[in-house]
Amino acid sequence: MSQSIGMIETKGFTGCVEATDAMIKAADVEFVKQVQIGGGFITVIVQGDVGSVKAAVEAGKNAAQAVGELSGANIIARPHPLLVEKMGL
Repeated sequence: MSQSIGMIETKGFTGCVEATDAMIKAADVEFVKQVQIGGGFITVIVQGDVGSVKAAVEAGKNAAQAVGELSGANIIARPHPLLVEKMGL
């Protein structure tokens, strides 16, 4: 299990691609999955150590905002094992 989970939600595919690309380039994080929420909303999940995930999410937020598509972002440091299991991570 990783030490941290980072999530960015965008409206539209373009923002999702921009955010994902920026997150993976910015820090040593692992792309976990992309979840289509509905209504054009997409959430991207990455994992890694706390510092890397913080840097990645910040870069992803900036990239998504640059194309006007950021809906939300969150970091969960040291998630509970049950949360990780239920999310399928």
